[in-house]
Amino acid sequence: MWCGRDCWSQYHGGLSGLGLLGIAVAFGLSVVVFAYAIGGISGCHINPAVTVGVLLAGKMSAKDAIVYIIAQFIGALLGAFVLQQILSGQLAGFSAGEWAYGSNGWGKGYQNEYGQTSAFLIEAVLTFLFLFVILATTSKVGNGTMAGLAIGFTLLLIHLVAIPVTGTSVNPARSFGPAILAGGNALSQLWLFIVAPLVGAAVAAGVWRALEPKD
Repeated sequence: MWCGRDCWSQYHGGLSGLGLLGIAVAFGLSVVVFAYAIGGISGCHINPAVTVGVLLAGKMSAKDAIVYIIAQFIGALLGAFVLQQILSGQLAGFSAGEWAYGSNGWGKGYQNEYGQTSAFLIEAVLTFLFLFVILATTSKVGNGTMAGLAIGFTLLLIHLVAIPVTGTSVNPARSFGPAILAGGNALSQLWLFIVAPLVGAAVAAGVWRALEPKD
């Protein structure tokens, strides 16, 4: 999880050597693990942008998509709550500050202080790439047995690029949970981390439908 530049040492000071690469690897490998663990049950839909992209690509019903998205946002809020409870248990005391609990953001005070346009562009473009890989690798012409690895490593690379800019979302639910609990700037900027990934996912679905091999 990433937060504003001023709270980096507070959240990560005890995790010597973790850094950008460690966080990116953690996110990527988490998706690999869950792709193989629950992929056969739900398709490992843990991201509303993925669900919307798959829906627009004609691979699932609107009814199923709605249920998945509701579950994703509930899960994200519960995950952020667990993180909040863990952090609040620090014996030396805990102060959340702005962009707490790994919230995504942009602008003055957030990491490298990129602007709104940069944040929107990187989130939309990287979500497009993420969805395109998902749709391609899970299609009838893709290598289904390797899809989990391809998707997970794509997310790893995405985090390496986007962490210094926005903390990396490409997942509206991932941004929703922390922002609700953090409030402040994290909550006021949440709209971008919902809209930009959905735009990227929609474009990816359209491109894949145009390129997908037909019978």
